[in-house]
Amino acid sequence: MNATIPLLLATADRLLTDPPAAMAAGRFRGAAFALRTALEIAVSDALLAATPAVRARSTRAKLLCLRCCTEAETARRAKAVWKLLCLGCHYHHYEIGPTASQLALWRSEANLVVARLGN
Repeated sequence: MNATIPLLLATADRLLTDPPAAMAAGRFRGAAFALRTALEIAVSDALLAATPAVRARSTRAKLLCLRCCTEAETARRAKAVWKLLCLGCHYHHYEIGPTASQLALWRSEANLVVARLGN
């Protein structure tokens, strides 16, 4: 497993459980960014091990290719949680940011997918 992935997952955990006072407003969105980045690195690493030709592709394209080198269920879950994390990362004037309960679910799902891709 890429050494950056556990650091990003730990950062998301810290933002969700023990946030710095200066980060109160943006901690949920920051946790979503950390989780999404960890997931993207895990997907890239899994694909590079199987097919080095996908190195310069977008994450969306990599998620489509993921079915070729992992179980279909893992690929489906990776795509689903990535979409949710993308929504949580982006700021929209007409929406509130992700909630703590949403991020707790996304965190557990991202951890599961990262673990499956790392094996």
